[in-house]
Amino acid sequence: MNLAQRPAWIFDMDGTLTVAIHDFEQIRRDLGVPSGQPILEYLDRLPADRAAPLRRRLGRVEETLAARAEPMPGAASLLTRLRREGCRLGVLTRNRKDCALTTLATCGLLRFFEQDEVVGREEAPAKPEPDGLLMLLDTWKLPSSAAVMIGNYLFDLQAGHAAGARTVYVDPSGDFPYRDHADDQVRDLRELQALVWPEKAE
Repeated sequence: MNLAQRPAWIFDMDGTLTVAIHDFEQIRRDLGVPSGQPILEYLDRLPADRAAPLRRRLGRVEETLAARAEPMPGAASLLTRLRREGCRLGVLTRNRKDCALTTLATCGLLRFFEQDEVVGREEAPAKPEPDGLLMLLDTWKLPSSAAVMIGNYLFDLQAGHAAGARTVYVDPSGDFPYRDHADDQVRDLRELQALVWPEKAE
């Protein structure tokens, strides 16, 4: 089944639907997370009394960034076309759901998604676990073979493959360091739209 035939499209948010503005190394320094360590997983390993204030601090950072979010070029056009084609659209993010909804609203993209189709880290285990993606597919009564997972980081691609979905890797730099985990690679969402509908891209 090629991309144009797949009716379920699940997007990562930060750096995929939105322009990447998170400085994760700075966030790690602020929280005392060792360089290169996944933030959520590190906090999960801490005792509850140490993790709780750090999670609150992380939440405040996410809220600040949500208010500054900008849409990725081509996002609205791609989502409009997918809706027109009758596709189901979801968001799977390692962010909190409330921050994800704020981010999407700030970018003018919330209109494309039902709120219960935006899945954050409190609704399902965080990527690279595939649970959130599978939860969306179960809601839609669609098989994994019908799904596309679009993201800009390794965890997005790993989650997609673990769920049995086709994966699209978005990397504006064109370096694609995680290319071995992706079925398709594009620099931005305009390029993805042209890949899906070569003669229909807007």
